[in-house]
Amino acid sequence: MSVALDRAGVAGRGRRLQYATVAWNSAEFLVAVGAGIASGSIALVGFGFDSAIEVLSSLAALWRLRHDGDDARREGAERRALRLIGVCFLLLSAYVAWSAVVSLVRHQGADTSLTGIVLAALSLLVMPSLVHFKRRVARALASGALAAESRQTEVCAYLSAILLVGLGLNASLGWWWADSAAALVMAPLIAREGWAALRGDVCCD
Repeated sequence: MSVALDRAGVAGRGRRLQYATVAWNSAEFLVAVGAGIASGSIALVGFGFDSAIEVLSSLAALWRLRHDGDDARREGAERRALRLIGVCFLLLSAYVAWSAVVSLVRHQGADTSLTGIVLAALSLLVMPSLVHFKRRVARALASGALAAESRQTEVCAYLSAILLVGLGLNASLGWWWADSAAALVMAPLIAREGWAALRGDVCCD
């Protein structure tokens, strides 16, 4: 009984982390897409859509956590959550890469976005903390799906750093191509995580 209660407590912490992720990324999506459209920043819009994908992944993780106490349904929930997260990764990667290539071919630079710079910096502070606590939950529950979702949050932190560099170079040096170059760096990182999730090649360590 104590083991079951302990597992239920860990699952409860996991749900609270996912609720926090949904709230943060929903706001992040609205701000990033709005600022990206206003400034013409492909990387910023892509970052916003990554936030939307993270919301979907968090919802998949919440669904997985809801079935944690049911041994019979847990394995099926793991597989379906992993597939959903993997597909979300791949769709995002394709969108970011295509948009960046089009921007480079057309020589479409982005305007300076102070809102985007501040958002990327804040995300770089918030995401690592979420990753730390999510991984603890994934290890405690031995859940590959939750580990994959925590990896997506980690990728979001990487994307925040890349976005910050791209927007910063554009603002400080006027490098019109820096935004699209940053987006192209994002794309393979996102795709790699997608394939890993689809294959189930995710550990909890």
